[in-house]
Amino acid sequence: MSYSTLKEKIKVSFSINGKVVEEQVEPRKLLSDFIREELGLTGTHVGCEHGVCGSCTVLYNGAAVRSCLMFAVQANGSEIQTIEGLAKDGQQHVLQQSFSECHGLQCGFCTPGILMSSLEMLNNNEKPSTEEIKEMLSGHLCRCTGYTGIIEAIEKACEMNNCKEGE
Repeated sequence: MSYSTLKEKIKVSFSINGKVVEEQVEPRKLLSDFIREELGLTGTHVGCEHGVCGSCTVLYNGAAVRSCLMFAVQANGSEIQTIEGLAKDGQQHVLQQSFSECHGLQCGFCTPGILMSSLEMLNNNEKPSTEEIKEMLSGHLCRCTGYTGIIEAIEKACEMNNCKEGE
């Protein structure tokens, strides 16, 4: 593949936070960069750009993925959810409420990715154990909280018994 081929734009169409997006995109454009730069959804943070920190995590067809490890063209035909799509009708999601109440965030840089991974986990397991929560969090780097408040926030959201998407 030549350099000029990499510059040719490809039409992509996918749903992001419930809205259909149709754009022309360079094949080498990362999904994280496309979300932030082209769509203006800056809640998806870019930290390490190697998939290690988890800050860029979004839901891709319901699965938590690192958007810095995907090309935007790979999202064609899919459903993407970012942190901006978590609240519904101006009401915070139960995870957002519990993170606030349990001091599960400080600087907030890692929080969007953690919330999206937490949502995927809770959509698949309404009552995860503390060990399962810690296992999920092992894919996220947080320099501020020490994770205790984050774990408590996820457990509190589960106690509120309405973690699943759409409830």
